[in-house]
Amino acid sequence: MTTIHVPPGAGHHYPMIDGDHVQKARVEDTQGAFEVFELVAPAGPMAPPHVSPWTGVLFLVEGRVTAMVDGTKYDVEPGGVVVFPAGTPCTFEVVGEPARIVGVTSGTGAGRFFADFADSVPSDRPVEESLEAILAVTERHGVRLAGA
Repeated sequence: MTTIHVPPGAGHHYPMIDGDHVQKARVEDTQGAFEVFELVAPAGPMAPPHVSPWTGVLFLVEGRVTAMVDGTKYDVEPGGVVVFPAGTPCTFEVVGEPARIVGVTSGTGAGRFFADFADSVPSDRPVEESLEAILAVTERHGVRLAGA
């Protein structure tokens, strides 16, 4: 593995419905693989719980977030962490002011999902208008809506 350095503001930007996902690093070595993202997200309603094939760790830098993991609600403040285990229904919403989150995901699937989602689903349209595209992207990447 080689050293990775990404300056502030740099990285692959994936504008999505719930904010700008910026891929800061993708690491694959003999110990495994993970990705690091910065998410800048506006306040908005909680998306339906969904199940991903990767584990996600969210570290809240700024703002407030309400996370829902397997039916349990967590109020997350700056400096707080919440883990979304792979295969577990989870979601979150930003409360009040915009939030800045550092996310680390296991494997390398989240980055491919975010890239496909950003290319396939308009970020400036209501979710209801984009539902068919959203469901197509989630199916391609093994993500499903909880209860679906």
